[in-house]
Amino acid sequence: MSRFVNLEFGGESEDHAHNQQKALVKDEMYYLSEARTAFESGNYESALRQFSKVLEFNPQNAAAWTGQVRMLIELGEYREAKLWADKALEKFPHEPELLAAKAVALGRSGDLQGALAFSDASIEERGDTPYIWLARGDVLLARKEPRADYCFDKALLLAPRDWFVAWLAARIRYFHEQFALAFKLMQSAVEWNAGHFLLWLELGHCQQALGLTGPARNSYAQAQQLNPHCSELGRALTKLSQTGIWSRLRGWGRQLFTS
Repeated sequence: MSRFVNLEFGGESEDHAHNQQKALVKDEMYYLSEARTAFESGNYESALRQFSKVLEFNPQNAAAWTGQVRMLIELGEYREAKLWADKALEKFPHEPELLAAKAVALGRSGDLQGALAFSDASIEERGDTPYIWLARGDVLLARKEPRADYCFDKALLLAPRDWFVAWLAARIRYFHEQFALAFKLMQSAVEWNAGHFLLWLELGHCQQALGLTGPARNSYAQAQQLNPHCSELGRALTKLSQTGIWSRLRGWGRQLFTS
C-alpha cells in the first residue's frame, strides 16, 4: 500500500491516549519539533508521521514537505521519495533543500544524470545549507566522482562541530560503503555528543564493517548503557556474536590444515 494515504491524512493510527497525557499545545511548531527529535533518534517512521502532522496545520511549510522526502529516503523508499518530491515541487519549485532531496532519491534509484541536474538546480537556487552539500556529496558518490569529498568538507564547514551534520555525513559514507571515512565522521559525532546512544550504535556499525570486532563490542556496550531497550542494538550484538563465532571457526580450520 502506498504511503500517500497516511501522508495525506496524518496517520490516524497514532496513539492518541499518549498524546492526551501531554498538557501541551499541539500546533505546527510542536509537531515540527517532534519530527526533528524523532529524526535525531533514528525513528524515521515516526518522523514521517510528525512531518505529516505539521502539514495538517500548515500545508505551505516547505521544511515539512522536504522532511517527508528525506525520511522516505532514510527508509530506503526511493520511488515514494521521488513521487512525494514531485508533489512538493508543484508547490515549491525553487526550494533548494527539496530539490536536493529529490536529487538524492534519483541518485539512489540509479538515475545519475537526473540526480546531478537536480543537485545543480539546488545550488543554483542559492542553496547554501549543510544538507544541500551533503545531498550533493551523496549524488557524486553514486556517480563515483572524487569531487564528493569537497561537498562533505563544505557541509562540515557550514556547521562546525555539529554532531547532527557529522552523523548525516557518516550515514551517507556508510551507505556508499566508504566505511573508513564513515568511521572517522562518526568518531567526530560521538566526540561532540557522547551522550547519544544512536551515535555509539552507528559507530559500532562502522567498526564492525571494518572488522574491528573488539571496539565495536565496546561501542555497542556504551549504546546499551544509554538505551538498554533499543531493538536494533540487540540485532547488532547478535550479528557481532555470529561474526566472532565464524572467525574462530576459520581460525581453527587454518590450524587443522597447517598442523
